[in-house]
Amino acid sequence: MTPDPAIERPGTGAVHRARLAFRRWRRTRPFWAGLWTGLGGFVIFFLPLAPLGKILQIGVGGVAGMSGGVVLMAMALLILLLPSQRHTAGVIAVIAGVASFPLSNLGGLFVGMFLAVLGGSMAFSWLPGKPAGRPRRRRAHEGSAAA
Repeated sequence: MTPDPAIERPGTGAVHRARLAFRRWRRTRPFWAGLWTGLGGFVIFFLPLAPLGKILQIGVGGVAGMSGGVVLMAMALLILLLPSQRHTAGVIAVIAGVASFPLSNLGGLFVGMFLAVLGGSMAFSWLPGKPAGRPRRRRAHEGSAAA
């Protein structure tokens, strides 16, 4: 009995291929660091948002909080799209996260500040993985060399 060609085998669909491609992309960069930094920036940016009349009354404090959130979300994109710049983006993310404490409602009620500092420190400490290679075989003449 031959299998029906109309039935697609599991694992060969477009969704599976897209998931594998995303997994491959994610493993070549500090994905979780960018995610936590972006989420921290999102919290810091949107927490002080209020109707326009309230923002105009708040003044510079509201604008400083929102700009800190924008900087953090930009650093998250930089971490994800340019992993070679992760050290610079990580340091800026930690500084912006700590600066959000006095500038933006206690750093997004501590949640945004914590996520920004966590993501920035993870980005700074991330190292690219080395591809798994074949174990190197010892050649016969390497072991018999005179010392």
